[in-house]
Amino acid sequence: MKILESSENYLETILVLSKRLGNVRSIDIVNELDYSKPSVSVAMKKLRKGGYIDIDGDGYITLTNTGLDIAEIMYERHKLLTRWLVSLGVNEETAAEDACRIEHIISVESFEAIKKHVDNDIKTNG
Repeated sequence: MKILESSENYLETILVLSKRLGNVRSIDIVNELDYSKPSVSVAMKKLRKGGYIDIDGDGYITLTNTGLDIAEIMYERHKLLTRWLVSLGVNEETAAEDACRIEHIISVESFEAIKKHVDNDIKTNG
């Protein structure tokens, strides 16, 4: 299930945009990530060929089950790592930027340990 970091970012962005907008098109991704239209177009073609997304006749993009699984993992990691870094005193913008980088390279074992620690800390300290 390991794919390129850039692909993980695109899948996570599609998930976030679908929660926010309902329907997602390439232009929404262009605007969200501030990438060029050609770059997004090439990426969407690769993701479609890889079986991570579907694109209908009207240009609406949906995540396949495989794409959704990856997007949800990245989104969970992003949210938890951001929250954890903020709780350590990192400002929210820096925490979100750092979490975006960390979420792609952290092992499952390390993430689960951090998740357990954060969840226990929340239970203990409210």
